[in-house]
Amino acid sequence: MARVYISSVIAAPTARVWERVRDFNGLPRWHPAIRESRIENGEPSDKVGCVRDFRLQNGDRIREKLLGLSDYDYFCTYSILESPMPLTDYIATLRLTPVTDGDRTFAEWSAEFECAPDAATDLVAGIGLNVFQAGFDSLKRHFGG
Repeated sequence: MARVYISSVIAAPTARVWERVRDFNGLPRWHPAIRESRIENGEPSDKVGCVRDFRLQNGDRIREKLLGLSDYDYFCTYSILESPMPLTDYIATLRLTPVTDGDRTFAEWSAEFECAPDAATDLVAGIGLNVFQAGFDSLKRHFGG
C-alpha cells in the first residue's frame, strides 16, 4: 500500500480555512489544478455519500465519493471512484487543526492507495506535490501567508 502525507501551516484561523475547503464541490474555488466540478444527482455537497465529478485543468476527469465530513473536527475523507491514475482503493483525508499560537491552522492531507510497485514512487510524489502541496500553497496565498 502506498501512502502520501503532506502538512503545512496556514496563517489564518481554522474556522476561516474550513469555510474555504469544506464544500466538497468547491475545489475549483481554491485548488489551481481543478477546472470545474459538480455533485452528481443534485445532492448536497456536504451529504456523506455524494459523488463529485470534476475535471482537471488538463481535461482529465476524476470522480470521488465523500466518506466523512466533520465541522467539529475539521476534516473530510473521500475515495476515488474513477481516475486516469493507475491506482485503486484510494482513500484520502484533509484535516485542519487549530494552532493556538498565532491563531493559525495546521493542515494535513494524506492518502493511501494500491498501485503497481513500479508506479508507487511517481504517484506518491505527484499526488503529494501537484495535489496536496499545490492546494496548501494556494490556500496560503489566499490567506496571505
